[in-house]
Amino acid sequence: MGRIFLNHTGGIRLYSCANCHMILTNHSELISTWFTGATGRAFLFNKVVDLQDSEVQDWVMLTGSHMVQDVSCKNYNSKLGWIYEFATEDSQRYKEGQVILE
Repeated sequence: MGRIFLNHTGGIRLYSCANCHMILTNHSELISTWFTGATGRAFLFNKVVDLQDSEVQDWVMLTGSHMVQDVSCKNYNSKLGWIYEFATEDSQRYKEGQVILE
């Protein structure tokens, strides 16, 4: 197996994988802390690096129907959250391309 290429976002306040402590994003990419995931509080980010994604799925959430992909840590392979691919409600389109980390 070859080496895994990892990115680093830089910055002062960093967010990392709880299992392997690999840096995923920084505070300047944080959009909102007012989200809830399957495990509780979740944060919405503009850009997150070093993720592995799954197949697109259709999820029905409190805010409507969304096409999402689960995302996992590229290094540890633990599920971290999801990325919004498409939102059916116009009011939710701002989430498209954004990442939720739980």
